[in-house]
Amino acid sequence: MNPTLDCIIIGAGSAGLAALREVRKRTDNYLIINDGPWGTTCARVGCMPSKLLIEAANAFHRRESFDAFGIRGAQELRIDLPAVFERVRALRDGFVSGTIKDSDVGERQISGKAQILGPGRVAVNGKEYPTRSIIIATGTRPRFDDAWKALGDRVLTTDSLFEQATLGKRVAVLGLGAVGVEMAQALARLGIEVSAWVTKKSTAGLSDPQVLDTLWPLLEKEMTIHIGEPAQLAAHKDGVQVSSAGHSEVVDQVLVATGRVPNLEGLGLETLGVELDKRGLPPMDMNTRQIAGLPVFIAGDIDPARALLHEAVDEGHIAGMNAMADKVQNFCRRTMLAITFCQPNAAIVGQRFTDLKDQDFVTGEIDFRRQGRARVAQEDAGLLKIYAERKSGRLLGAEMCAPAGEHLAHLLALAIEARMTVQDMLGMPFYHPVVEEGLRTALRRAASQLPEKMISDLEQCDLESPSVMD
Repeated sequence: MNPTLDCIIIGAGSAGLAALREVRKRTDNYLIINDGPWGTTCARVGCMPSKLLIEAANAFHRRESFDAFGIRGAQELRIDLPAVFERVRALRDGFVSGTIKDSDVGERQISGKAQILGPGRVAVNGKEYPTRSIIIATGTRPRFDDAWKALGDRVLTTDSLFEQATLGKRVAVLGLGAVGVEMAQALARLGIEVSAWVTKKSTAGLSDPQVLDTLWPLLEKEMTIHIGEPAQLAAHKDGVQVSSAGHSEVVDQVLVATGRVPNLEGLGLETLGVELDKRGLPPMDMNTRQIAGLPVFIAGDIDPARALLHEAVDEGHIAGMNAMADKVQNFCRRTMLAITFCQPNAAIVGQRFTDLKDQDFVTGEIDFRRQGRARVAQEDAGLLKIYAERKSGRLLGAEMCAPAGEHLAHLLALAIEARMTVQDMLGMPFYHPVVEEGLRTALRRAASQLPEKMISDLEQCDLESPSVMD
C-alpha cells in the first residue's frame, strides 16, 4: 500500500460493503476497518433472522384457519421453540458467511475501532493512516438503558434474541416500530403470551389514521398493548417486572425494540471542523453523501433519514463512487419504500399521508374485507390507500396494511418511480382473481375524483393497426 491511501471505509455493514465494491473497481490502495463482528446487521441480527422467525410463526398460525377450509385436527399441532431457533441460527449463519466473504480483502481489512483525526487522517489500533477520502458507515445499535444490564439475559434486543435456546411463556416487547411489531406478532404466533408497551398509538411508521386504525385492532387480537409512559423494568423473583402508567406485570423476558442509536462514540467527527447537530451528526448532502464539501462521506443507517437496507446499499454505492471521483456527482434517490412484515403487511410508498398536508390530492382506497381473493384465502383484513395529485392524476404515495402488501407496495413503487398517473396504471392488465384487483379498485376510486374523467381504462387505437394478439 502507498503511504497515502485513496480511501478508508469505516464500517463493513451493508453500506460499507456497497462502498467497498465501488472503491475496489477504481483502486487497490484502500482500507476497510470494522469494529466488532464482521457480517452485516441485516444478515446477523436484522432482516434475515427476523424473517426466518416470522415465517415459522406464520406457518404455525396458519392452523387457525384450517377449520374454515374443512381441515380438521389443527389442535394437535404444537410448536418446538428450540427447533425454531436452531433453524433460524443455522440459516442465518449461512447468510452471514456470505457477507463475511464479500468483505475479505486480505491485508486491506482491519478489525479495530477507527478514529478520525481530520478530513484526511484515520487511526486504528495505534497506527495512523493518511488518506485522500473517508467513508463513514459505522451503522447503529439497539437503544438500551445501561440500568437494564443488571437484569442479565432476561432483557434482550435483536442482537441477543436469536441466540436464545428458547424463551419463556411470557414476553414483554418495548416499542412497536417496524422491528417491534414484527417480533411481537411473531412471538405471539409461536404461542408466547406477549404484551407490548408503547408511549403512543403508533406502529410501522404509518401516518394515515385510517390505515393505523385498521391495523391496530388486528394486533390487539394477538397481544396486549399498553399505552403510557416509557416502561420501567425491575428484577422480580419470577422474572422481570414491567410497569407503566399504573399498570404492572411480571414476564419471563423483555425484548427492547425502542429504536437504534448511531455508532458515533470515539469516532472523532468533531475533528472535521463542521458543526454537529443534536444527534452528533455533521451536515451531509442526501444525493452525494458528502459532508460539507470535505472528502468525507456518510452512508447507511448512521444517518436515520432512510434507515433501510436497500437505501444503505444505495448510499454506499453513491459514497464509494464519489469518494473516488475527481468531481462529486449528485445521484437521484429512489422512491421511498418501507415494508413491515407483520400480518397484514404494513407498507409506505412514496410520500406518506402526513407529507401531503399542503398538497391538493385525491385518495382511493380498498377495504380487503370485501376483496374476493383475500376472502378466498381467509386473509380478508386490511386497508390500502393511494394518494394522487388532483390536477394531473400522478401517483404520489400510498400507505397500507394489506394481504400481500409487500407485493402491492412494490407495484406502486415502480409506478411512482416511473411517474405514472392513476389513468396510466388503470391501463395496465389486472388478472382475476388476484389480490391486485384490490389495487385496481382503489385506483378507480381515485380516478372518479379527478377533474378529467376517463371514458374507459382502455386506450383507443387505430383499427388498421395490428392487435397485440396478432
